[in-house]
Amino acid sequence: MRNRLSGVGPRRLILIVVAILLILLAWQQTLAAGRGLITRNVVGEGGTSLRYLAPAGGQQLPGVIIAHGFAGSKQLMYGFGNALARAGYGVILFDFDGHGSAGGHLGQRPTTLQRNLDVARAALLAQPEIDPARLALLGHSMGSGAVLTAAIDAPEQYRATVAVSPTSAAVTADRPRNLLLMAGSLEPQFLGNAQDLLAAAGGPNDDLGAGRGRALVEVPRVEHITILFSRIAHQAALDWLDRTFERPHSTVAPDRRLLWFGAHLGGWLLLAVAVGPLLSAGVPVDVAGRGRWRWLGLPLGVVIAALVLFLAGRLFDVSALGGLLVGGALGLWFLVLGVVWLPLGFRPRRPALGDLGWGLLLFALLSVAFGAMAHFTWLPWALTAARLARWPLMAAAVLPWLLAAALAQHRLGPAARAGWWLYQSAVIVAGLVLTILIAPQLGFISLLLPIFPIILGIMGAVGAAVDRPWAVALGNALFFGWLLVAVFPLA
Repeated sequence: MRNRLSGVGPRRLILIVVAILLILLAWQQTLAAGRGLITRNVVGEGGTSLRYLAPAGGQQLPGVIIAHGFAGSKQLMYGFGNALARAGYGVILFDFDGHGSAGGHLGQRPTTLQRNLDVARAALLAQPEIDPARLALLGHSMGSGAVLTAAIDAPEQYRATVAVSPTSAAVTADRPRNLLLMAGSLEPQFLGNAQDLLAAAGGPNDDLGAGRGRALVEVPRVEHITILFSRIAHQAALDWLDRTFERPHSTVAPDRRLLWFGAHLGGWLLLAVAVGPLLSAGVPVDVAGRGRWRWLGLPLGVVIAALVLFLAGRLFDVSALGGLLVGGALGLWFLVLGVVWLPLGFRPRRPALGDLGWGLLLFALLSVAFGAMAHFTWLPWALTAARLARWPLMAAAVLPWLLAAALAQHRLGPAARAGWWLYQSAVIVAGLVLTILIAPQLGFISLLLPIFPIILGIMGAVGAAVDRPWAVALGNALFFGWLLVAVFPLA
């Protein structure tokens, strides 16, 4: 231990100090975002967990119900929630059944979604600061369809509706009242949906006083997920609601949640890179890869994985595999990839007991670095009992792939690891695109494709810090399996 500590030179010490300061600053800034707001955790009908935000001291506030999209959560909608609450609105956020902290499963979507919206409306009206005559709806993707349906069916209840990345609904020139449509320039499918809805609603109309307002905002340089963090999107929603309720114009503050999330994650990864080599020196060297199959096993694996999902889709509904919508199919895809790639490309040694300890330590590191901050910014990290029961199986499914990936990068330098990250990211994204083309019921995966290289980069950075293939594979499998069961809704 003394010899290892003697390796803490000035440069490494500076990295450690910078990492700690970055972590502390990220938490300080994230927690400061809630200052000046009332935050209440509300339990609705049936035990539904909701979160209410409002400006401190506000009275007779207009209220807004905010609904997330498929595989989303109330955390993912905090950007709109915080922006509107700081501008003088009372906001209720919630998880649809089968999502986030909610119990149950998604079930029959129109019925389930409308029931959840009714619970959210009752919870919002129960808050003493809310003016029941001034309510509005805001929904993203799947949630946009739910809020549009609710506002069309009961136009007397809602004076405005904001549909972000909208799906479809039976809009008319009169229903819903004061409709704002919004989509990113990098999500052409949803932008097309918004244009079609605007045409069906009678085209642009500035008569908000009569409830016939209609508008479409194309948010530049964002896609289906990043639109939720866009200041332009937040401002457009606020401007529309301010005009509807005849309130003075106000300006939203920039949403820096992703910035501080990234700073927190970067701080922990920097700390791991600085400290990891001191603690894990002298690990056994695993057997090298088997020539060209070390490289070619990966593309072959993704092709076979795509074909397996295609064939399985002919026999049963793969989109609900394992009781997890889309996520179960992804678990099977990565299992097939790993089962093909690992034996073709590598001959790993047996895991040692120390690998188990290091794997658990790496999982704990990733849970703190990624999950803890994510829970406060954009992703529910705490698992319900039903999700927790699926975690071990999902982690086991992705382990062979992650072991092959760890072995492929074992003992490589930074430049070679960066090359492997680019190669693996490109092959996996291409393989998932192929899967979507031949199994279109899994089309939702297309919206998540930009995220996969980021997750691969995070797991690769952890691998560089420790470089014990079995430990890295185990820690990353526990983390990635947790991520899958946390994100995707229960079927």
